[in-house]
Amino acid sequence: MSGPRPSVVALGGGHGLAITLSAVSKYAGEVTAVVSGADDGGSSGRLRKSWAGPAPGDVRRCLLALAAPGPDEQAWAEALDYRFRGGELDGHSLGNLVLVALSETTGDFAGAVARVAQLLGARARVLPATSVAVVLCAEQDGPIGGGTETQLVGQVKVAHAPGRLRRVWVDPPNPPVPDAVLEAIAAADQVVIGPGSLFTSVLAVCAVPGIRQALSARSGGRVYVCNVGHQIGETGGFDADDHLAALSDHGVVVDAVVCDPDAPVGGLSTTAARTARAGAAVQVATATLLAADGHSHDPHWLAAVLEHLAGS
Repeated sequence: MSGPRPSVVALGGGHGLAITLSAVSKYAGEVTAVVSGADDGGSSGRLRKSWAGPAPGDVRRCLLALAAPGPDEQAWAEALDYRFRGGELDGHSLGNLVLVALSETTGDFAGAVARVAQLLGARARVLPATSVAVVLCAEQDGPIGGGTETQLVGQVKVAHAPGRLRRVWVDPPNPPVPDAVLEAIAAADQVVIGPGSLFTSVLAVCAVPGIRQALSARSGGRVYVCNVGHQIGETGGFDADDHLAALSDHGVVVDAVVCDPDAPVGGLSTTAARTARAGAAVQVATATLLAADGHSHDPHWLAAVLEHLAGS
């Protein structure tokens, strides 16, 4: 790519966001990660019972993935990834505890994240999607178990939905979004959405009203990276058309979709691409993306596709 290196914002959480950040760092000049704070499992879930801030788990994982390769930074990354065994701290990650402690002493979760990023020499800016704790809620097709309830509350329950998920939302319904997130989405040359758990990572961020509106206000550059594999309990049986339809159903507008037609999820149909944006065509970029492990994206191959789209 000739000329200035583009600024890129990546939205999501978990392992998928880490892959995207690895890919975009190969061609972008400025990288910002916007991370879901709806996790309520494991260490994050236990902390949320007594702490009112966003869940630190996905943020911690993102920060560790971005740590600089130097020995000092890697030593800190190893320490912050340490998980206690036994006693009252059993199962807690040190990084989660540090993020919560810094948030309490500084009064600002985003500021705490920035301080840990500096300690790790992170190669990108990491921002929480919301300024407050949120709970992910979902509605599925048909009742749960033998009752009449169709709603699930909490990310863990949503991730293991017994039926096909229809929609997700966050509670509170319109949580404040850090100004830095909105400014980054507006100013970026490219916004990459996904890959990752469709409902519990991708839409947990994009369905936040402030973020959804910021995406809609853009005039282009919104790229969805479709998953290459199925996630049983969340997107079991979904194909690429189903992924794009879920984004559309949640009001998330994209300009391009990246998919691997030879992966288990498959490619996007011509009909889906033509009707995805209220009748406007979505650019479809197909490429071999499946990594050697058979269930994730290869960052080098993904980088090549995203760099081409950033320059097109």
